[in-house]
Amino acid sequence: MAWTLFLISDLAIGASVGVVGLFKDKAMVRIDGGAPRMISAGQTIQGVKLLSADSEAAVFEVDGKRRTLNMGQSFAAMEGNGGQSSVILNADGRGHFITTGAVNGGAMVFLLDTGATSVTLHASEASRLGINYKSGQRIGMSTANGIVPAWRVTLNSVRVGGITVYQVDGLVVESSLEVALLGMSFLNRTNMKREGQTMTLTQRY
Repeated sequence: MAWTLFLISDLAIGASVGVVGLFKDKAMVRIDGGAPRMISAGQTIQGVKLLSADSEAAVFEVDGKRRTLNMGQSFAAMEGNGGQSSVILNADGRGHFITTGAVNGGAMVFLLDTGATSVTLHASEASRLGINYKSGQRIGMSTANGIVPAWRVTLNSVRVGGITVYQVDGLVVESSLEVALLGMSFLNRTNMKREGQTMTLTQRY
């Protein structure tokens, strides 16, 4: 699935980088919205250094920090309004907002879902993160396939880009769930602003 992610943290304004092609030790990139350019491992262009690349991903160094990007991914280092951390997401071809992040420090892929009351994980992901979800409150959750069992849990932290929130209400389900849902228990702690195919999340507290 091709999707674009812009990460905005509390860094000073810096280069934006988007990956449009991946090769062995080379990557085709757009820097600051310019024309695609080929960059080789070890080369630096406009403050963006390519450390390594293959057909799966490229590793860059920007502003002294390493960023790993897959095909179609982008990031921009700049400061959010009022110094608040923000994330800008671009919709994929199906109109979905997909982003990487972390739950309790473990990497996660999220689908932004304003219809989900809580951050929702599949049981296998919860187990991977060491969450003993069956010690939580068992409830029935309504899905397209009927009522399925779910467990209420409290997630120590949920991070997306530069936004980290703590003690987040979560749900764990054992039924089919292709990707974790970034629900309102996280989104309610942000200001959401949609403009066309982009969604901006700015941390409130």
